[in-house]
Amino acid sequence: MKLERLLSIIILLLNRRMVQAKELAERFEVSVRTIYRDIEAIHVAGIPVVTYQGANGGIGLVEGYRLDRNVLTNDELADIVTALRSISTSYGNEQQLRLMEKINSIVPPSRSEEFEQMTSRVLIDYSPWDGNDKLRPKLQLLKEAVDRCRLARFAYSNAEGEISHRTVEPHRLILKGRQWYLQAYCREREQFRLFKLKRMKELKVDPETRFNRRELPTEDNDAGACEPSRATEFVLRFRAESRHLAEEYFDIEEGQSGDDGSWLVRKAYPEDDWLYRFILGLGHHAEVLEPPHLREIVANRAEQIANRYRDK
Repeated sequence: MKLERLLSIIILLLNRRMVQAKELAERFEVSVRTIYRDIEAIHVAGIPVVTYQGANGGIGLVEGYRLDRNVLTNDELADIVTALRSISTSYGNEQQLRLMEKINSIVPPSRSEEFEQMTSRVLIDYSPWDGNDKLRPKLQLLKEAVDRCRLARFAYSNAEGEISHRTVEPHRLILKGRQWYLQAYCREREQFRLFKLKRMKELKVDPETRFNRRELPTEDNDAGACEPSRATEFVLRFRAESRHLAEEYFDIEEGQSGDDGSWLVRKAYPEDDWLYRFILGLGHHAEVLEPPHLREIVANRAEQIANRYRDK
C-alpha cells in the first residue's frame, strides 16, 4: 500500500545518507517513475528531500534532519502505529510488522514505555468472526497485482447468483462495511467496477502481462459498481421492548419515538437481496411500514421461511 511505502522510504532515508531511485524501485517492486512520484509527495508534505545528480548521485534528506523532532510528534507516530495494527487485523503482512518496528526504533528509549501504552489504547478490529484464512490469500494476491500492474482473471458471482468471467486491471483494494472490494477496470464492461472479494472464484494473476494504470474516477459515486442499485427509503417500527436493537443497528438520533412506545427509524439503503436479509434478520422485533412493495417482499419471504418449518 502507498502509505506503507511512503513511510518506509522516509525511515530508510533517515537511516541512510543517500539511496538511488533504482534501488528503491527494486526494493518496493514498483517503477522508478513511481518512486519519483513518492519522493515528490514526501517533499510536498514538508520533508526536505534532496536529489543529487551524477554517477554517484541519489536521493537523501537535508543533513541533520530528524523526523521525530521536526515533522511527526510521538502522538502522531502513535496514531500511525495504531492505524497499522488495526489494518493488520484484516490485511496483515510482514512488511507492516517491519514498518511498525522501524517506527518504534525512532522513539527515544526514555519514551518507549509511554509510546507502547499510547499505541495500545485503541484497536479497531476489522477481521470477521469466522477468521480470514480464505480471504488473506486473495488479498495478498490482489495487492501484488495492484502494485505490479498485473492483470487478474476470475469467475464472479453477482447478487442473483449469475456467474461471469472477468479480466480486470486492478487499481485499488477497498475495505467498506467489513467487506473487501477490488476497484478495477473491467475489460469486458470497459469501465471501472467494484468486485466483492468473497464473490470471486478461480482467481489468477497473470505474471507476464502488464497494464498501464488509468486515472481513477474522481468521485466515489463514479467508482463503478458491479451490481448497481438505487437506494430505497424505508421506515421500520421497532417494538417498545426492542428499542435496544434499533440503537444497536442505527444511530439513536435517527429514530423517533411512537405514541405506543415503539421506535421508528427512517433510512435509505440500496434495495437488493442484502436489504431483504437484513430486515428478516431483525425477526419479530421490527416491522416494515413503508414502502408497501418492500413490506410485501419481506412478508412473502417470511412466509416462505415459515412454510419450510411447518409440518407437511
